[in-house]
Amino acid sequence: MKTIFITGASTGLGKATAKLFQSRGWNVIATMRNPESETELKALENVTLLPLDVTNLEQIQSTVKKALEISSVDVVFNNAGYGLIGLLEALKDDQIVKQLDTNLLGVIRVTQAFIPYFREKKNGMFISTTSIGGLIAFPLGSTYHATKWALEGWSESLAFELNKFGVNVKTVSPGGIKTDFVSRSLDLGTQPEYQEMTDKLFSSMEGMMEAASEPVQIAEVVYEAATDGKTKLRYVAGEDAKALYAQRLELGDEAFRAQFGGQFI
Repeated sequence: MKTIFITGASTGLGKATAKLFQSRGWNVIATMRNPESETELKALENVTLLPLDVTNLEQIQSTVKKALEISSVDVVFNNAGYGLIGLLEALKDDQIVKQLDTNLLGVIRVTQAFIPYFREKKNGMFISTTSIGGLIAFPLGSTYHATKWALEGWSESLAFELNKFGVNVKTVSPGGIKTDFVSRSLDLGTQPEYQEMTDKLFSSMEGMMEAASEPVQIAEVVYEAATDGKTKLRYVAGEDAKALYAQRLELGDEAFRAQFGGQFI
């Protein structure tokens, strides 16, 4: 029986992925900041809950050590993250640092903790949730995009290092997901000079969420990435994300930017 280790498993995509893999006969090590408050996953067979705040380096190291004592791990799904949306001018430094710590350094540090284990057994896989926002950029998301574009480049480079040891590195890039992400996982900075752009962005986000995928649909793509036997790097997930990314590739960067950005400016 294979085992997947998941970060950010308390809600949304992380939780849906934990349930899907469990239903398909996998052991699941589901990590989250407050596992004591999680009831649904706790009731499932072959699911272990462990505490993990990905901004806490000591806890990363201790939780990874504990996970490997509990079970051999075959797949690490770096999923923890949130969206910092707002104009850069209005963001406080602690907001920027928290975004980088969670979305980027958290992924790098969890991955680094598992690398010696995977390298020695010459088998394993890292899958990271990036975003369509790691392949194209929306206004007012510069710091969020900084983390997601960084993860795409980081993953591509890391794959060169680890593939030779039988270890795969993959990204799943979803578009909108029907969760409470907008209310729960968004941090916001704004000020009057940018109000029109802010209003247009949030108006368009409401429309985008109508085309969003259910969490389980994206979890299916994570399962595909984990089980398809390919060394493929990038999995664009969700019809909305696929359409936007295809448009970007077809038009080219500058024409796409002109067309896409014109909606907001």
